[in-house]
Amino acid sequence: MNELGARPISPPYLGAAFCPRRAMASFFVSPVLHRVLVLSWFLCAATALLPRHVAAASYVTTVSTASFAASGTTCDDAGPAIATRQRNGTSAAVLRLAHRHGPCAPSRSSVHAGPSFAEVLRAEYIQRRMSGSGARGPKGNNLKQLTAAGSSRSATVPATMGYSIGTLQYVVTVSLGTPSVPQTVELDTGSDVSWVQCRPCSAPACYSPKDPLFDPSRSSTYSAVPCAAEACLELGIFREGCSSSQCRYVVSYGDGSNTTGVYGSDTLTLTPGTTASDNAVETFLFGCGYAQTGLFAGIDGLLALGRQSMSLKSQASNAYGGVFSYCLPPKETSTGYLTLGGPSSASGFATTGLLTAWTAPTFYMVMLTGISVGGQQVGGVPTSVFAGGTVVDTGTVITRLPPTAYAALRSTFRAAMAPYGYPSAPAMGILDTCYDFSRYGVVTLPTVALTFSGGATMSLEAPGILSSGCLAFAPNDGDGVAAILGNVQQRSFAVRFDGTSVGFMPGAC
Repeated sequence: MNELGARPISPPYLGAAFCPRRAMASFFVSPVLHRVLVLSWFLCAATALLPRHVAAASYVTTVSTASFAASGTTCDDAGPAIATRQRNGTSAAVLRLAHRHGPCAPSRSSVHAGPSFAEVLRAEYIQRRMSGSGARGPKGNNLKQLTAAGSSRSATVPATMGYSIGTLQYVVTVSLGTPSVPQTVELDTGSDVSWVQCRPCSAPACYSPKDPLFDPSRSSTYSAVPCAAEACLELGIFREGCSSSQCRYVVSYGDGSNTTGVYGSDTLTLTPGTTASDNAVETFLFGCGYAQTGLFAGIDGLLALGRQSMSLKSQASNAYGGVFSYCLPPKETSTGYLTLGGPSSASGFATTGLLTAWTAPTFYMVMLTGISVGGQQVGGVPTSVFAGGTVVDTGTVITRLPPTAYAALRSTFRAAMAPYGYPSAPAMGILDTCYDFSRYGVVTLPTVALTFSGGATMSLEAPGILSSGCLAFAPNDGDGVAAILGNVQQRSFAVRFDGTSVGFMPGAC
């Protein structure tokens, strides 16, 4: 019993029957104390009328509706392009990362207005890769083809099955050549071939870039890759024969975008504007693009962080140990970071095992095992539903779940939102659970958490739950098909890759 005669109880069991009865029954106290007791009874009784998930504060989150509006015009973090190169005594290059369409970007291109057809194309591409559709090699369901990281099995797919370039949203600035030339490039964990536009190239063969075109003839360290070189052969499906004994590359994307040119090498400097050897990747292999079409305007190229030998992650492994991490900013008016290297320990991260799908060895795969809403596990979802694995992808905006898992999440989320009485809003493209918050200054949401094998859990903040007022999840093509962890859910988390595991740390940017 406490001093007012009420029993101490946990929030989910609050009720008028357990409120301080002396507030109404005792008339032998001072008038001031009597008023306090009466007020305490009414407050306690009012609390009993709230939904149970409201009382459990750890299972709800509140957010200002202003966060659902379009991004502002001022960058909240105008920090340097690169941070300290030492983390816990370990060599690391830390690049400033910004949303391509936000005020922190080096140059803003057209505003991205929510999930688009390009988003659908990218998700469909990843699902085709994971299912083996169109692969030159064994086909069929990829469920039985997930192997531990490090598997030597691989497969190729036609280059025309490329994903959509229009969904890539995050950029970093690096420098290329000697002397170094700044290049603003999009970040992509789902591809392996990096490229920039090169001279000679003019419209319509090349789009309007952010920076001046890279001119390989002005770089003392540039060289074209010979056709017979191993690096040319490693391009595989992205190899487009030879021209004047020089290796040519081509990458075509599902939305019609493409890039083609000469495959070459030069010094990539991770600290723009300098030639510091400790921040340089010498003989960095990349595509020197002489003809591009598609949704590239406002950037200079692409920085690939996939798992194959051509990617930056692989090429920089000798210098940085094959470890990299990033933090996607929580909003367009803030910045995050891309780190190459850093401590070998994953201390502070919730980690889960890294898997490899032989039909798509480029992708970083993990195993999603469960979803919770308001602290309660979403029921009715057999573990076999998630058996296709989950791709961690910076280029997919909205997380895609197997239909059974998505239907259960949607139903549970709607039920948790119902007591608040928020009016519904029309569906927005692939998002079918939307709310009209126009009359509210602050709204309350049930928490949503994703759990992976080994117990690693991502407890999402409000920006990872809603996008433009809609539940930021959508179904994929079928149960057992690979899910995709999109960038909306990854925002503000540090996501770390070390070759054997993927780690998540909340509130990192």
